[in-house]
Amino acid sequence: MSSLEKKLYKEVSVRPRNNKDKLTDESPTYVGFSTVDPDADSHVLYDIALIKQDIINHFHIRQGEKLSDPEFGTIVWDILFEPLTDEVRNAVINNVSKIINYDPRVNVNQIIVDSYEQGILIDCELVYLPYSIVEKVRLRFDENAGFLNE
Repeated sequence: MSSLEKKLYKEVSVRPRNNKDKLTDESPTYVGFSTVDPDADSHVLYDIALIKQDIINHFHIRQGEKLSDPEFGTIVWDILFEPLTDEVRNAVINNVSKIINYDPRVNVNQIIVDSYEQGILIDCELVYLPYSIVEKVRLRFDENAGFLNE
């Protein structure tokens, strides 16, 4: 360990928890960190925003890229230029369902897969389980622009 690293460890301190630090019923259930939006005032995400970002992050991983779990990730990137046959559509629906249901905080009610001029369009109806909130999400996998969330 270098002297710089040793100095860094000396500077790190953990403060004891105060009573005012306790979580209340009004506190967010999930708290996370994201630097995706550089214009954001804060990089902290809470609850539904964090769940959505976690799902979007999962869709940015091609299936087979994660060494410890080759089944993790999406197949959409690999079939982006293929014709959208019923077989391909069903494979995408199964893959999207698996990805969304991988997160225990959310379930998917409905998935509609369609193609458009430059890619694949996926409409999902999500249920955020801790909040019983239903939301429709549109994911676009674009040949030119990559992954777009609407």
